[in-house]
Amino acid sequence: MLGYTTIGTKDLEKAAAFYDALLGPIGGKQLMGLEHIKFYGTDAGGAMLAICTPADKGEQSTGNGQMIAIPGGSPEGAEALYNKAIELGATCEGAPGQRLPFFYGAYVRDLDGNKIAFYHMTQA
Repeated sequence: MLGYTTIGTKDLEKAAAFYDALLGPIGGKQLMGLEHIKFYGTDAGGAMLAICTPADKGEQSTGNGQMIAIPGGSPEGAEALYNKAIELGATCEGAPGQRLPFFYGAYVRDLDGNKIAFYHMTQA
């Protein structure tokens, strides 16, 4: 159902280095890219995350209520992604932990302030 989602950045080179390092351990890589946009995923036929400088050349801003959720594969995987993001300069928006009986999550803001959740759905 989801093809790709795009988030903005003020500095594409810096953002690409962040996402290269963050997504690499879970099989994510740049699948395609142009001067102003990079697409990440595990294969071109699957869902992708794109980072870009705004097409209108205006100022990048984060969407209020907008969040990207990346599965960790396990609670430990979600925590590892959270720790890697923090190591790469992200800021904490919610430490790793069980949020609901069936949902383990951790939250950060990337270098541009975009909110990211790392999660694992557990059995209820």
